[in-house]
Parts: sequence; structure tokens; C-alpha cells
Amino acid sequence: MDIELLSRLQFAGTVMFHYLFPPLTIGLGLVMVIIEGAWLRTGDVTWRHAARFWTRVFALNFALGVATGIVMEFEFGTNWAAYSRFVGDVFGSALAAEGIFAFFLESGFLAVLVFGWDRVGRKMHFFSTLMVFLGSCFSAVWIVVANSWQQTPAGYHIVERVVNGVTTYRAEVTDFWALVFNPSTLDRLTHTLIGAMILGGLFVCSVSAWYLLRGRHEQFARRCFSIGVVVAAVFSLAALVSGHEQASKVSHTQPAKLAAFEGHFVTGPADLYLCGRPDADAQTVRYGLAIPGGLSFLVHWDFDAPVTGLDAFKPEDRPPLVIPFQTYHLMVALGMMFIGVTWFTLPFLRSGRAFRMRWLLWIYVLMVLGGFAANQSGWVAAEVGRQPWIVYPSVQDGVAMRGLRTADALSETVTADQVGWSIAMFGLIYLLLFCVWIYVLNEKIRHGPDESEPQDEPGPEEGKKWDLLGAAAALAGRSRSLLGGEKGGV
Repeated sequence: MDIELLSRLQFAGTVMFHYLFPPLTIGLGLVMVIIEGAWLRTGDVTWRHAARFWTRVFALNFALGVATGIVMEFEFGTNWAAYSRFVGDVFGSALAAEGIFAFFLESGFLAVLVFGWDRVGRKMHFFSTLMVFLGSCFSAVWIVVANSWQQTPAGYHIVERVVNGVTTYRAEVTDFWALVFNPSTLDRLTHTLIGAMILGGLFVCSVSAWYLLRGRHEQFARRCFSIGVVVAAVFSLAALVSGHEQASKVSHTQPAKLAAFEGHFVTGPADLYLCGRPDADAQTVRYGLAIPGGLSFLVHWDFDAPVTGLDAFKPEDRPPLVIPFQTYHLMVALGMMFIGVTWFTLPFLRSGRAFRMRWLLWIYVLMVLGGFAANQSGWVAAEVGRQPWIVYPSVQDGVAMRGLRTADALSETVTADQVGWSIAMFGLIYLLLFCVWIYVLNEKIRHGPDESEPQDEPGPEEGKKWDLLGAAAALAGRSRSLLGGEKGGV
């Protein structure tokens, strides 16, 4: 097989598996902040049980997210060496900022969040939860900045070098803040975070609905289900707004991508397709159901306004059609379903009727799969839709800037056989990791919240440790004892 296709498949597989976890941890982080805020305000032990339960689930997903994310950085060097040389200066600054400002914040306070239940007070634990949530959001900021720069590069210049008769090009940062706030960063970041919040809310609803169907942990389930529905409802509606804004931006910065999303072949007034199958040879969307002039209206607020079609680009500069079209429409369809189901549910929460509508609870049990699918399909549409460019060409101060084609970004020394074997190896490892994730997650859900555990107030002997420094000293003392440090060391 072609090494470019194999390398793209490998990176797509690792990214898609990794992306099961970051949006879930971000969304769960928001729910945990809300729950711990309720515990801090009321002191109700049920809120504490809920906070501890979701913290355990969060920690599992955080660990798998970190483990699976490291692999992609190695792939930059093994499969995509030419790409790494081209964007190294840009990505180095963004990823360094992610490590310094986000990952350390998130992972540092995660220790207090997970292990500090009986060592710190409610205020400090709430603060730790908030910092972990903000850290996860900041991680998303810098990753989205780096990815958005590939879509709409800014704040850089191209340096040309000739080494041993071979000409290479490197993008170097000239304006860091122009890089950070490139034309698509804010729209993409907003939409990404909103998608994560929707997934977190739906995940909480799914688990809670399962408990309600089984008649278990009902007080816990009712409270968490209500929070999950509200979070999913609010952010589903926000996704509709942010998605429109992002699509409008794409129509100006990457018109070929929008044309692929909507199967728009000829520049002119554009219909808005609800479904169909694009046919590049016939330049039409077969079996299509469309709103006449709908895309023109959404982009220009005019049903007859022209929208750039695929005919405006050379054949070699056009993106694939089927995958962007179908994944984009899947994302939109799922988003509209989330809006319909969650806003239908809201009026029944206060009366408690929603907790007795078994058919509705079953929908919520399964709808979390739609949350995962919507996040995945959105990214697939965005990434495949920018092909054949891995770094999109841009214009700065009226000067056309070189982009980087995906075919030119590959490593020079890696062979197709090597990539194929590594795909098989990673496929097996990720399959095992997926099974472990499902098994451990299922065990945690089956166990449920520890409703028999005592309230969190420390006893008299623990009172002096009820602060962050005291907790650290106590943990250090226990470590010395376990290692024999109090008896002369080991």
C-alpha cells in the first residue's frame, strides 16, 4: 500500500483513540466543579459521594488520555519528519506552553483531587477540582492553537535552507500572539470545548439513567442526571451557534473545505444538504435532500448569494468528498438530536417525571455514544477537509506564503512495510487498552458511589493536617515509614 495512506491511517487511528479521553475529562471536569460546589455550599454527604465517584471515573480517563497522547509526539518524528522540520518552531512554542501552563497545573492539583479527600478541607478540595478543570481546558487551548495554525497559519515567515544540495523550508515564528490568535483559533477552540461539555453531560446522564432504570443509588442518580441534562442542553444550543460561526469563518479561510462539506461543485447560489451522497464524477449529490439556497443564506444572509464551489480549485487542490461530507452531516445531525432530546427533557425534571420515563432513560443510556461520535466526526471532517494540505497556504500582508502538502510531509527513510507492521502492533495494543478501559470503567459504574462511607470532617487527630502543606507532610511521613526511614533508612 501507499506509504502516505498508511501513515495517515496510523496517525488517524492513534488520534481518534486518544480523542476518546480528552473531551470526556474536560466535560467531566465541569460536572465535578458543579457537584463539588454544591457539596461546599450545602455540606450534604450525597454530594460528597457523587464527587468521589466522578473523581474516580475522571482519574481513569485522565490516565489513559496521557498514555495515548504521548504516542502521537513520537509519530511526528518517525512518520512525519519533513512535517516536523517545517512546523517545529511553531509547534515547539505551542506545546511548550501547553506543558508549562496547562499540564503541570492539571496534574499537580490532580494529586490533591484524588488523594486529598481526608487530608484537606472542602474549600481546598473544591479549589483543586477547579484547577484540574481549568488545566484540562488550558491543555485544549494550546493543542487547538497548534492545530488551528495548520488550518489558518499566521505570525510566521518561511526560511529556505540548502543542505547538501537539498532545499528545505521551515516556518519560523515572527509574532507569537498572531500565531496564538490565528484566524480560526477562537472559533475552533470554542466549538471544541463546547463539544467536550456536551459529552461530559451526556456521560453523566447515561450512568445516572442506568442507575435509575436499575433502581440503584436513586438520590445520587436523580441529582447527577439533572446536572447532566442541564449541561448537555445548554451546551448543545451553544454548539449550534458556535458551529454556525465556525462554518462562516471556514467559508472565507478554507472555501474548498466548506464546498466539500456541502457537496457544492459550481460557484454560485448553494443549497444546504441535509443528507445525500456526493458524486465527484457527476458533480452532484445523489439522493440528496436539500434546502434551496440554504447554504448561501447561512454564509451571506442571502438565498441568492454566490458561494465558492470546488470548480474554483485545481483538481489536485481539492479535498476528498465522501468522508468530509458524511462526517460533517453526522456531526450536525447528532447535534440537532442532542438539542431536541435535552430540551424536551428539561420541563420534566422539576416534577420528577423524567426519572420515571423509562423509554427516555434508555435513550440517555445510549445517547452518550452519540456524544463520542459527534466529537470524533467533527474532527475527522475538519482534518480530512483540509487535504491535500497538512499546513494550509496563506496570505500575509499581501504576500502568498508556502503551505505544506501531506505527501511532502512524510519521513524520507520510513518504508510502507514498517508503517504497516507498526499499525498492526499499535492496533493490538490499543485494542487491549480499550478492553481494559471498558472493564475498569464498568467495574467502577457497577460499584457505584460509596454511600456507606463516613462524612469527610477529620477527627481530632487529623485536625492539624487539614491544609495542603499538612497533607503533604503527612503523606511524606507515611512514605518514610513504609520505606523504613524512621528506623534508620534502608
